[in-house]
Amino acid sequence: MKILSVVGARPNFMKIAPIMRALDSYGDRVQQTLVHTGQHFDEKMSDVFFRELELPKPHEHLGVSGGSHAAQTARIMLEFEPVILKHRPDWLVVVGDVNSTVACSLVASKIGVPIAHVEAGLRSRDNTMPEEINRKITDAISDLLLTPSPDGDANLIAEGVSPDRIHCVGNVMIDSLIRALPKIEQSEILTTLGLTAGEFVLATLHRPSNVDDPAMLAELIAALNEVSQTLPIVFPVHPRTRARLETENITVADAINMVDPLGYFDFMSLMKSANVVMTDSGGVQEETTYLGVTCLTVRPNTERPITIDEGTNRLVEPGKDTLLAAWKEVEAHPPARRCPKLWDGKAAERIAKRLLG
Repeated sequence: MKILSVVGARPNFMKIAPIMRALDSYGDRVQQTLVHTGQHFDEKMSDVFFRELELPKPHEHLGVSGGSHAAQTARIMLEFEPVILKHRPDWLVVVGDVNSTVACSLVASKIGVPIAHVEAGLRSRDNTMPEEINRKITDAISDLLLTPSPDGDANLIAEGVSPDRIHCVGNVMIDSLIRALPKIEQSEILTTLGLTAGEFVLATLHRPSNVDDPAMLAELIAALNEVSQTLPIVFPVHPRTRARLETENITVADAINMVDPLGYFDFMSLMKSANVVMTDSGGVQEETTYLGVTCLTVRPNTERPITIDEGTNRLVEPGKDTLLAAWKEVEAHPPARRCPKLWDGKAAERIAKRLLG
C-alpha cells in the first residue's frame, strides 16, 4: 500500500512522526512518501523538529511559504498536484488544520485519491479563525475521519457525516510527547535560562487576533509584565509576534525572557516544569493537559473543549484584566490533573490499523 503524508507547520510534525513509525512496523506492506509544503520553512520553525522527532528527510519539498491565506493555499495546491500525480498513493494522510492540510486535501479529492484526516472533528464554532474553515472543509471531503476524542465524533455526526467514516483513535500528538519524555528530561534549558521548576511562567502568543491588533497585544504584554513581578516569564517569541512588538514599540518587562522559538525537547521541558502556561496555541492545550500543568488559553473559544472538561485548561477572554484575574484564580485554586481516554501513546498504532484495513 502506498501512503503519502503531508506536513507543513510545526504542529503537523508531532502528529505525522508517530504515524510514520507505526506504518514502518508493517515493513514491505507499506510504501511511504513524506511531502513538506514548506509552510514553516526556517531552521528554528521546522528543521530542528525533524531532527528531534526522527522524521525522515521529506521525499518532496514544495518550498511554499509566506503570503496571504488565499495565496499560500493556492500555491500549495499548484505545487502539490504534480507530486500526488507522480506518486499515485492509495491514501493521502493529512493532519491538523493548517493551510497545507486543506490545500492538499482539495487536490487529492479532485483527482480521486482517498483522504484520511487525523485530528478530525474539532470545532471552535468561530468562523473568523482560518483554521476552523480548514477543519470544516477537510472533514467534508475526507474519506476516513480519525478523531482524537469523543467530542470530535459528536461534531461530525451532528454535521451529517456517516458514522462508518468516523473512528476515535486518540491524540497522536501525545504519542510524540510520551516517546520524547526521556529526552525532555535530559534537556538543560532550565539551567541555561537560570530557572527553577515550578517557579516560572511559560508564555506563547501568535494568533493574529491577539498579536496583529496593537491595542490587544499591548494589553496582553501589560498583563505579562504584571505577572512577571511575581514569577519570571519565559516567552519563546513567534516571528510575527516579535515583528509586531518591535513595530509598535511595546515595552516588555526585564523579568520576561524573550527567547527565539525553541526545539521540541527544550520547549516541552519548559512546559513540563512551568507553574502556569499562558498561550493562544491549540496543541499546547493538549500537551499541558497530559502533563497536568495549568494552562490559561487566551482565546474566547477552543476547538479542544475536552482539555477544559477533562483537563487542566481554562479559557480566558483576551485582555489585561481578564488574564490577570484568571492568573490569580488558578494560583489560588490550581485545577486537578485529568487525562482524556485514549491519550495513551498508542493512537498512531490505531491509525495504522485503520489505514491498512
